[in-house]
Amino acid sequence: MTVYHLLIILQTRKRKSTPKIKKEKAPMPMKELKIDAQNELIVERLLHARRYSLILDKNLCKGCEICQIICPREAITINKIPKKEGGKAKPPTIDISTQKCSYCGMCEPICPFNAIQVRVNGEHIVPVIEKETFPNLIREIEVNTSKCDVGCVDCEKACPLNLIKVTILTPDGQEVKAEDVKAQSRKKHLKVKVDIKKDLCPCCRLCEMKCPKNAMHVRKIFHGLLNISLEKCPQNCQDCLDACPIPGALFLNDNDRKVHPNDTFCVFCGVCKLVCPVEGALQMERKSIHHTPVSSGAWNNALEKLTSTTEYSKEAKLKGMMKAQQAVEKRLVPIKESEA
Repeated sequence: MTVYHLLIILQTRKRKSTPKIKKEKAPMPMKELKIDAQNELIVERLLHARRYSLILDKNLCKGCEICQIICPREAITINKIPKKEGGKAKPPTIDISTQKCSYCGMCEPICPFNAIQVRVNGEHIVPVIEKETFPNLIREIEVNTSKCDVGCVDCEKACPLNLIKVTILTPDGQEVKAEDVKAQSRKKHLKVKVDIKKDLCPCCRLCEMKCPKNAMHVRKIFHGLLNISLEKCPQNCQDCLDACPIPGALFLNDNDRKVHPNDTFCVFCGVCKLVCPVEGALQMERKSIHHTPVSSGAWNNALEKLTSTTEYSKEAKLKGMMKAQQAVEKRLVPIKESEA
């Protein structure tokens, strides 16, 4: 046997012993889009069978930090707008990364201004709400129109976001203009209708406080503390006041020419803290959030980021007590049925 024949035999054995490698299928094509228009920011992910969309309404967005804080993928960034000399401070803008965003939808239900919407194949679907792993904010707003004075539109004027519309109606449902109320011969028979875009309301309570008849009740969504250090706060600086979306939450004191907080109207969005030029001059702490019941790790993580450690521990402890109570009640039901 020659050397040539030996080489052929060795090559044949090598081919037989080499395992066959299966060719993997190529991944599904994916396309990412971003449309940054004047009134909205749209980011999309297009898969073979699904189209995920996240839409930010720039007219509703106030540039606060809440969505950015809770985003698990760090897909949201805050862009501060440089202040022009002699001009007023403007609230920051929001940007969303097409590569990082997972379209989980956490940013939508937590937004106090409801500026974000998630869609799947064009349909409004919030995955974390569908899976019951994230709560909705509770916007508790009640109006007793029987107490309202006909012709009063104080709540409508007080709303800083133009979410309230007061309408005066005749007994047969015909609308009467406010300036024509006095001309009505049967004024006492007129009715007041108050329409509120509740899904967009951050519950600042301005309308409630301005109502002369105590016809409105508003419960705040976010509770907390807002403190401004008078030592660090620069005199005649009102950047936080200029950027704040709620008038009355901050005010410029005429005596010391410094900004002071008013927790009554503050919605604790965090815009003031973002635009403050002096580090540590403004401190904000969210104490609690009024939301629908939910128990999940995703919400626990978000709650821990948004609120103080003490308040997070209180809610976690309360959830534990509720679970224990439910477990006891389930065990007692069979006992009661057997006794009956």
